[in-house]
Amino acid sequence: MSALPQSPMESPANKLRQLLNSGSLLLMPCCFDALSARIIEAAGFPLTFMSGFAVSATRLGLPDTGLISYGEMVDQGRNICASVSIPVIGDGDTGYGNAMNVRRTVAGYARAGFACIMLEDQLAPKRCGHTQGKMVVERAEALQRIRAAVDCREEGCDILIMARTDARATHGFREALWRAQAFAGLGADIVFLEAPESEEELRAFCREVPGPKMANMLEEGKTPLLPPKRLQELGFAIAAYPLTLLNHAIGAMQQALRELKDGRQPQPPLSFAELRRVVGFAEYSQEEERYHLPD
Repeated sequence: MSALPQSPMESPANKLRQLLNSGSLLLMPCCFDALSARIIEAAGFPLTFMSGFAVSATRLGLPDTGLISYGEMVDQGRNICASVSIPVIGDGDTGYGNAMNVRRTVAGYARAGFACIMLEDQLAPKRCGHTQGKMVVERAEALQRIRAAVDCREEGCDILIMARTDARATHGFREALWRAQAFAGLGADIVFLEAPESEEELRAFCREVPGPKMANMLEEGKTPLLPPKRLQELGFAIAAYPLTLLNHAIGAMQQALRELKDGRQPQPPLSFAELRRVVGFAEYSQEEERYHLPD
């Protein structure tokens, strides 16, 4: 069942602030719909992230190349945020336009229930950060986007700002580091340098950029996959696993379909009772009992 309204002190943004203040590395599997978010919460993870790659794949059946719109992303996020009580970070891509579009995007994500929005400096149409062909805007426009987002937060939107740079792939590590430092200086709550290519770059990022930072642990991506203990030692606050669930879900579906096509009955990993529990039948039945009429 959907979460009940929360008091201001229990707002998604404040919950995320409290987690960041804990000093522990936050492991963050990424979701793509309400069910995957519920599964993440039930597994005991403290937060999740709505992956643009995964939402584009599951909602549109299309690659993460800037084809999905603001309206589709915020609608997907509204369902995700309503399904869980843990904080959800939303992929806001480039903000979907100029500084005024960024402000509208930030406000819309806050109303949808997100704890934080991630905004990046790619040139629209954006694409997955670990693929070829991406480009970034000039420094001035990159800073303008984050300034507009921070202004929106300071003027009453209860949401954190994660600022992302993709400049490592296009302009080199030093430029990406400059942008990350500038984003932190503008007041971004979390900074994310996409696709560093060595542990030394990860270490330099943590050493030279203040405030909470996120590492992106993408299987077979450009960044080395480090264990959580090492990421915490380097100084990261969040370790995101953007495609782990999507990858495993696709693989499991493909395997089941191969078995059906070969005339075999796939063995379900969950019993029907467990499947009903995961999607919330038990919770629904408990609530429904409150409204049964006496005989």
